[in-house]
Amino acid sequence: MLKDIVLRQKIKKEEFLKLKYVNRTKEPFAKKWLNSSLIKVVLGPRRAGKSVFSLMLLRDSPFMYFDFDDEMLAGEKGFTTDELMKELHATYGNVTTVLFDEIQNLPNWELFANRLHREGYNLLLTGSNAYLLSKELATHLTGRHMPIELLPFNFKEFLRAKNFEIDPEYKSLPQKHGELLNLMNQYLLNGGFPEVVVSNLNPDDYLEVLFDSLLFKDVVKRHNVKFSAQISNLSSHLVNNFASPYSLNKLKNVLSFKSVNTTDKYISYLEEAYLVFSLLRYSPKSVNRIKSPKKVYIVDNGFITAKAIQHSPDKGKLMENLVFTELVKKGINPYRELFYYKTQNDREVDFVVKKGLEISELIQVCYETVNPEVEKRETKALLESSKELKVKNLTILTWDESREIQKDGKIIRLKPLWEWMME
Repeated sequence: MLKDIVLRQKIKKEEFLKLKYVNRTKEPFAKKWLNSSLIKVVLGPRRAGKSVFSLMLLRDSPFMYFDFDDEMLAGEKGFTTDELMKELHATYGNVTTVLFDEIQNLPNWELFANRLHREGYNLLLTGSNAYLLSKELATHLTGRHMPIELLPFNFKEFLRAKNFEIDPEYKSLPQKHGELLNLMNQYLLNGGFPEVVVSNLNPDDYLEVLFDSLLFKDVVKRHNVKFSAQISNLSSHLVNNFASPYSLNKLKNVLSFKSVNTTDKYISYLEEAYLVFSLLRYSPKSVNRIKSPKKVYIVDNGFITAKAIQHSPDKGKLMENLVFTELVKKGINPYRELFYYKTQNDREVDFVVKKGLEISELIQVCYETVNPEVEKRETKALLESSKELKVKNLTILTWDESREIQKDGKIIRLKPLWEWMME
């Protein structure tokens, strides 16, 4: 019965509110909008902590709660939204703040949310499918919603979860510095999904199952993909070739897809489910950005360790993937403000960060620069790009090296990855 489900979920909600909570860096932004009349929408991949984050946002005031991802709903022979609201008020009383979890599982959810908004309810929604939510938000809730994107833990949140006190002075204390590097290595390999970090689950087993579950629930099932083996092969190929360029035509040929359109559509499904991101090559001309190969990044490094076939971890590429996800978690839009770049001499710079009309920074990622040839290669790419793009802010992110290189009237800052992530 619907009544029993609402009551059981209320108990679950109250148990959640008693748990120890890792403060998320998105909390101040979300709280700023909490009491506004806008519909708040928390987006992100499954198991990234959206439910707990949303519950904790509302913990200081009464609110109603319903989870549309509850397996018990499969046994319900359909119910109307009026019946749902009746049971919620029967359980919670005269409360107008509502948290709806995984609301994309409700058919025509946007019409329901729109109606409640007009009736004066304060709504907080969570969802896992970026495209479904953004499409419906844009068409039905225009000007009346505030998206809040939540990805797995960033490095600061990871350290909080590990009870490691953050102090910039640790780089001068050998023991603490060593502990910090050990934790960063864990984060580099196992990523930031909360249950892996907090519960100390076996990361490989848990993340392999989670990846396959996301692929089935948020891609195959939701989009009614007939050839599930094809999209599974595509996801596996992209994970194994993370931080590398791809072209739709080459993917089509390698994976024997029927057409480039099918390949493009399948990649968009993986992006919508927050499994992968595609990074455009920077050019002032939009046609060049569209036609150039894109680079693929994975939402969490733990997925790479769990799913990629590797003889040994490629720490340089893992660092690059980590820098990409940290930039996105810092609020940089990967489709408008973040790019990679190729110079006229075909030298590559990992990241071009754009703020408004200006390029604010060029970032190169390198595990170690002790090899003179490696340092020469990385600095040449930055200096050439700096000249072509007229950018002065040049950074090389290293594992644990801090110094400056002065060349051709430019300064290149080498900065430890941990220090950059803690800024």
